[in-house]
Amino acid sequence: MVRILLVDDSETFRRVVCSILQTKAEWQVICEASNGLEAVRKAEELQPDVILLDTSLQNVNGIEVAVRIGRLLPRSKILFLSRNASAFVVRGVLKLGAHGYVLKSRVQEDVLAAVEAALEGKQFVSIGLGQT
Repeated sequence: MVRILLVDDSETFRRVVCSILQTKAEWQVICEASNGLEAVRKAEELQPDVILLDTSLQNVNGIEVAVRIGRLLPRSKILFLSRNASAFVVRGVLKLGAHGYVLKSRVQEDVLAAVEAALEGKQFVSIGLGQT
């Protein structure tokens, strides 16, 4: 069973992502978090295999959350979900060790492939990102 932590400040968006992830019987969203501090706390407590993480979070932004979680749980695969299409941001998070970057506008098309790639140790980036 692949254990997933989903972190986004929008409950509506989390519902959409959960419904997509539920199509994979061997994947389970074990917890959701809505801000950066909660994300770090839940990741440390639950030690998920995959963390889907918004870049824009309250109290601690997603990039800082990824740095903190990366130190605590180097085996967890971190994938960013974001509206930000900046090539600079995409390259930066991949250099930090993230396994992927999915545009929120493409989450329905990309999130399953992104998680699969991360589980195989590969990086995934939504089409058109990192090229601007």
